[in-house]
Amino acid sequence: MDILLEFLNTTGFAGMTIGNAVMILIGIVFITLAIVKHYEPLLLLPIGFGAIVGNIPSIGGIPIGVYDEGSVLWYLYFGVSHGIFPPLIFLGIGAMTDFSTMLSNPKLVLLGAAAQVGIFLTLIGALFLGFTPAEAGAIGIIGGADGPTSIFLASKLAPERLSAIAIAAYSYMALVPVIQPPIMRLLTTEKERLIRMKPPRTVSKRERIIFPIAAFLIAALTVPAAISLLGMLFFGNLLKESGVTERLANTSRTALIDTVTVLLGFSVGAATQAQYFLTREALCIFSLGAASFCIATAGGVLFAKLMNLFLKDKLNPLVGAAGVSAVPDSARVVQTVAQHEDPNNALLMHAMAPNVAGVIGSAIAAGILWSVLVG
Repeated sequence: MDILLEFLNTTGFAGMTIGNAVMILIGIVFITLAIVKHYEPLLLLPIGFGAIVGNIPSIGGIPIGVYDEGSVLWYLYFGVSHGIFPPLIFLGIGAMTDFSTMLSNPKLVLLGAAAQVGIFLTLIGALFLGFTPAEAGAIGIIGGADGPTSIFLASKLAPERLSAIAIAAYSYMALVPVIQPPIMRLLTTEKERLIRMKPPRTVSKRERIIFPIAAFLIAALTVPAAISLLGMLFFGNLLKESGVTERLANTSRTALIDTVTVLLGFSVGAATQAQYFLTREALCIFSLGAASFCIATAGGVLFAKLMNLFLKDKLNPLVGAAGVSAVPDSARVVQTVAQHEDPNNALLMHAMAPNVAGVIGSAIAAGILWSVLVG
């Protein structure tokens, strides 16, 4: 009987708390959303299962969790906590991104910049709620709807808030089809939603090759702190556009990004141990993240309406919502909302321009915040 009791004390049941049970339930919900609703399944499924794994109580003296130095999960999480995985994700994104639509209509870049307003307004809100400037900067970047950028900045400015920020960022990315359409319809009229835009011009191969080199030099010299993200993004894009490294580009946008996504999602999920995650501060981060994402969406739409006051060829304001960097989901949402009004209105390619510009914009914003708030 003593041996049996001793064994029972070493099981996960003995150390299970209500918080652990809640987080396991949340993990199951994430998995359900991924499988049933197809909400970002490549992210939510690994995160959800990671949350289940991470909330199995540790056994005394045996390191098994993310926060137990020397455990397997601790080593896997190293790529998240030290900002290694996000640049590798950006390499894959660059290798699969076509900047032609942005280059064909450069003024749409402004919409990607306008959508970043959510980052800086949320930073102010976080300061008002009592977060430190570094924590506020890391929380604000959630508004860019860019999970890797959020993880990268949080690992540098607020590592103790990393898991909450990462889960918030990826959760709102997954909910893009739910959150954005009501805001888009609220801020536009039916007449505006029916606007048709001219087809984008054809961009030459020379332009596509020059762009990643020139854009990196300009961005890196302006915001050196963004080199890790932008360097990998534009390097991946150059692999794609050069036409001589297709094998490397293909590996970057398939095997590499898939491997890193699995490790990143699972590790982030495993870091949501209840005692670190279910806190008042985490709830505030989720609330601020939602506000940030909504403000970013509204900022892009409203700025498109402002631009129309000065443009002869009017923009469909819906494309402004794609300024958040949830590629390509927010661009698809723009297409869906537009075709609800007019089934023949093709806005997807136009929306991709501010969408990919938002990726660059959020990385630059992260670099600025890191430069200003570090230390």
